[in-house]
Amino acid sequence: MTKADIVDIISSSVGLTKVETEAVVNGFMETVIDAMKRGEHIELRGFGSFKVVKRAQRVARNPKTNEEVIVPEQYAPMLKMSKDFKEAVNESMSEKK
Repeated sequence: MTKADIVDIISSSVGLTKVETEAVVNGFMETVIDAMKRGEHIELRGFGSFKVVKRAQRVARNPKTNEEVIVPEQYAPMLKMSKDFKEAVNESMSEKK
């Protein structure tokens, strides 16, 4: 599913035009990105929480040359899905088997 698919689904269910819906979806995404750039934690009950985690420096290995490479510490965005979300997906996928 793409962003365009999401816009189509939301547009038809809410009654907004696709242009208006796309503006809302883009605004949501920009808000989440901006908040995470500031290091803020975002919690959407029933969906999940976004946060920034610090990954420590580590030693990796180049598989082609077997040479050790130092990967510097970095900050990475993370999405942790809610328990309800995970259970709903698990139940739905289990029914399809």
